[in-house]
Amino acid sequence: MIDWDRVAELRAEIGADEFSEVLELFLDEVEGVVMRLGATPEKLSDELHFLKGSAWNLGFRDFGAICQANERRIVAGGAAAADIPAIIACYGQSKEIFMARADEFCAAA
Repeated sequence: MIDWDRVAELRAEIGADEFSEVLELFLDEVEGVVMRLGATPEKLSDELHFLKGSAWNLGFRDFGAICQANERRIVAGGAAAADIPAIIACYGQSKEIFMARADEFCAAA
C-alpha cells in the first residue's frame, strides 16, 4: 500500500525537517481535496490527477493507483463512473499505515 522505498528516497533527498513540512502540506492539501471529492463533478478528473501525483510523490502507491484508475474511468464514462467511496477508503487506509511509521522519517538522523 505504501512504497516505503519512495518514502525513504524522498526523506534522503530533502532531509527530516523538510520531510516533516512536506508531510504536513501533503496531509492538509490532500485531505482538503479528498473531503470535497465529487462535490464538483466537472473538477473530479483534475482533483484525481492532483491526488495521484501527490500520492505517488510521497509513496502512497495504492492511493495513487486508485486515483489513476478512476481518472481513466471518468475519461471513458464521465464523473459518475468514479468510485469515490473506494478512493476515500483507500486514502484512509493508506494514511493510517503511513502515520504508524511517519516518525521514523521525520526524526533527525
